[in-house]
Formats: sequence, structure tokens, C-alpha cells
Amino acid sequence: MTKPNLLSGMQPSAGSLHLGNYLGALVNWASMQDAYNAFYCIVDLHAITVPQDPAELRANTRRTAAQYIAAGIDTDKSALFVQSHVPAHAQLAWVLQCITGMGEAGRMTQFKDKTQKNGVDSASVGLYTYPILQAADILLYQPKAVPVGEDQRQHIELTRDLAIRFNSRFGDTFVVPEAAIQKENAKIYDLQNPTAKMSKSGDPKGLVNIMDDNATIVKKFKSAVTDTDGEIRFDREAKPGVSNLLSLFSAMTGRSIEDLVGQYAGGGYGALKGDLAEAAVAAIEPIRTRAEELLADAAQLDAILADGAARANEVAEATLAKVYDRVGFIAAR
Repeated sequence: MTKPNLLSGMQPSAGSLHLGNYLGALVNWASMQDAYNAFYCIVDLHAITVPQDPAELRANTRRTAAQYIAAGIDTDKSALFVQSHVPAHAQLAWVLQCITGMGEAGRMTQFKDKTQKNGVDSASVGLYTYPILQAADILLYQPKAVPVGEDQRQHIELTRDLAIRFNSRFGDTFVVPEAAIQKENAKIYDLQNPTAKMSKSGDPKGLVNIMDDNATIVKKFKSAVTDTDGEIRFDREAKPGVSNLLSLFSAMTGRSIEDLVGQYAGGGYGALKGDLAEAAVAAIEPIRTRAEELLADAAQLDAILADGAARANEVAEATLAKVYDRVGFIAAR
């Protein structure tokens, strides 16, 4: 039986992925490789919606690819590629922009959130149309499932709307995808601000990076924010810091939160933080080491990405050819 397609990706916007990227996305991606014909990309076209240093972008793209592989993406099972290596992404995005209403694009909450501080005039048109490029990314591969976080639900709804609209106007062309929303315990919170999702824009002390050395990882966990009552129990509202530590411990070890609470109840926060730091090092160190090995041979890494792009192009170009024919473009000879 033919496996269904799947597409997901992350931006190369830093030199390291963080623990939220790993536990909230990559672990799930790796687990889906056997059940799906998976396409995983480094979305460098999306990255330039905000200013980038060209040399840093190039380096970060390779570093992101290396961490994908080190975290479990098997390039024999999955096509791992760089978004800009598949021209059909930008080409389909233009077609989809031409069937997207201004009101639809303007309702995207992420654009509003990202321009709240500096205003709309500070943003690029690319940032405004970002969700339409994301829709093109997805629809090119005709996936049934798109593994995303809850914060991407609105973008997947736009993707579905555009697929349905195109199919209605031009004939059945796209699979209408479903969002595979990742479970809540995959949401990783900042160690210094445990009511906010862990992200590169947060406090550096609250961000655990995959490429951090062991000493830095231990220090960040041992200085994680908790509270003053000393009680170890899971209560996201009343005890966000302790709850975040328990969630992280559970996600990295596979132990239930109830089991962890039972072990550490009455023991204070020091033991919990210390053991969690050890578990984090045990999980992250092999990934960092493997990523560094991959980065030491840039030519081999680029060859892996070229192979992934060739596999992605084969699927993407077939979809784009169908789209171009349906909208009335003359086929190139």
C-alpha cells in the first residue's frame, strides 16, 4: 500500500535548534517516518521575510540540516531538503497569492503579533504573504497530514481554504490536508518565564539549545524558575515553573508525570533540577556530537541535501505542472 505524503519544516533562523524544537517537533517527525512518505525542509525562503546576514543564513541552514539528521531524521526514509532548492515553492506561492483575498491575508494573527511592537510599516510584503508561501509548501506534496503546533492552526485552515477554492475553480488538483496538531505536553516553556513558550526571542537563560555544551545545559536547568512553596506537584496555573520541569523530564525520559511527582515529592526542587539536568545532557549530547560530525564535512552534507531536493523536485514539479495547466499557462517546451 502506498504511504501518504507528509510535509513539515523549520526556519534556519539561528545557529542552534532548541529543546522546544526537538521535543515539540523533531521527535514527532522522526516517529512518523515509517508511516508516511515524509518531506522535511529547511525553510530558508521564509527566513528572509526578516533581514538576514547572508553568510549566517548559509551557515545556519547547514547547521539546521545537521541537527535534523542528528535528532533522528533518516534521509533514506525521508527527503531532507532546502526550500530554495525546489523552485516550485515560490512558483506555486505566486499562483496561490492570486486567489487569496486581501482580507484573508490580513486576518493572519501571526503577522499582527510580529508587527505589534514596530508597526505594519516596519514589515516586508514577504512577511505579510508568509502564510501563502507556507500553503504552497504544503500543497506541492499533496500531504494528508501536516504536523504542526497549535499556533499554526490558522495557517493550516488558510491552506485548506486555498486548496478547496482552487479545486472548485480549476478542477480537482490538491489534496485538502489535515493538521496533525501535536499534543499539549509537547509544548515546551521557557525556563525563566514558564508561562511563555520556549523560543529564540525569549530570555537566553531560559532557552536550552541543542548545540549548548553540557555545562551550559546544567547551569540553565539549575537556575530554572520555580516558586517559593517547595512543593512538587503538577499544576500548570498555580505552579508553571515546576510543571514545566516535570513536563520536560517526562518528555525526555518517557516517565509519567505522576511517577516523577511520586519520586520527588517532599524532596525539594534541587534534586529535581539536578536529575533533570542530567537527563537533558544524556538526551542532547549525542545529538550535538552527531551534528558536529556532519558539519565537519560540508560537502557530504550538501550532497545529502541535493539528493533530498531531487526527490522533492520530482513530486513538486509534477504538482506545479498540473497547476499551471489548470490555470491556463502554455507548457514550456
